[in-house]
Amino acid sequence: MKITIGLSLSLTGEYSPMGRQAEIAIRLFVADANASSALRVAGERCEFALECHDDASDTARCAEIYRSLCANRRAGVIFGPYSNRLARVAAPIVEQSGRVFVNHGGAGDELYERGYKLIVGVLSPASDYLSGFVRLLTQLKLWRKRVAIVVSKSPFARAVASGFERAADERAARRRGVRVRVKWNGAFDPETTPARLFPALTRNRVNALASAGSYEHDVAVMRAVAESRLNIPVLGCVAAGVGRFASDLGELADGIVGPSQWEDSVELEPALGPTPAEFARRIRAAGADDTPDYPAAQIYAAGLLTAAALASAGHPDDAMLRAAFSDLRTTTMFGDFAIDRITGCQVGHQMLLVQWHRGRKVIIAPESHDDSGSLDFPAGWRLLLAGAEALRLSRPDDSQESLDDEDPGADEDERNHD
Repeated sequence: MKITIGLSLSLTGEYSPMGRQAEIAIRLFVADANASSALRVAGERCEFALECHDDASDTARCAEIYRSLCANRRAGVIFGPYSNRLARVAAPIVEQSGRVFVNHGGAGDELYERGYKLIVGVLSPASDYLSGFVRLLTQLKLWRKRVAIVVSKSPFARAVASGFERAADERAARRRGVRVRVKWNGAFDPETTPARLFPALTRNRVNALASAGSYEHDVAVMRAVAESRLNIPVLGCVAAGVGRFASDLGELADGIVGPSQWEDSVELEPALGPTPAEFARRIRAAGADDTPDYPAAQIYAAGLLTAAALASAGHPDDAMLRAAFSDLRTTTMFGDFAIDRITGCQVGHQMLLVQWHRGRKVIIAPESHDDSGSLDFPAGWRLLLAGAEALRLSRPDDSQESLDDEDPGADEDERNHD
């Protein structure tokens, strides 16, 4: 029996750095699975074939590809594209065709809020991304944690911000002094935004700031804040989980915290497939540049999980396969796997929290694997510059200052984020 995995990936266009990593990883999975001869479906040996098309990071091209893949069951299993923007396009097409949609590349919560019956989420949803940053704030020895969040208008960013604010409003966080004081909604223009935003940060004596948006959005925010005289000691953003973050920001990246779906330094003995370190070595040998980012790990894990679900279902029928995914409780090098039976949202995987330290990422939650000395936690030089002002904060009121870029245009697209 041969089962074709059909999907699109962004091999060209704005998402291509992540798309090319994902392509190497899914081809590696197919080669590994076929070489092992271990997969049996209803007692019959099963091999995988791959039909992967370049969507060029374009929504119209992506839609065309998924309509074609779903027609006449050309593909036995449908994997999603990379990026939340493209996954939003592909998901309804696959659902309307009655096919299982293995979503390894789109983290938007809205994908699981539309009543799709056959979606399977591999990665943690966007609303989980910065909850670990809030937990970090509760542990810091600052009397009050006056927080600002800078949010672009994309659905992905809004979901990240919603999860952040929900975590900040929990009783444990509030008891430890966490308050969201300033919220910027919209695009961040380094030339014009600071003139409106930075005075609000000063007025509210903000001592922690998080950014949620596209990769470019986050880098622009972190650069502007770190180079300013604001001296905010604790900085975090979604982009800090990406490997090129330090090279793009240089020394300014030191101490910045971010979420990560996966790191190759995690010590894990998975039930399925290689360890994180083994996977990283093998994908580099297969042609990946340097250490792979999470998109490569996510799609390889999606392959492992699909093989396990097929073996359990005993048939590639979509309803049976979705039920097998619902029953699956296991681990891969990507971490724990379990989905909500109704929505398909990932509920088992645990996000990591990383911090840039002397040019390299270090895992600081769930626990530190650092062996190079003390971490910038929070960033040491920023904490010193902030000095007593960060600790001597005024009345514990619950007011929030909300600012908007006043751009009524369409939502900003996500760039190089899930």
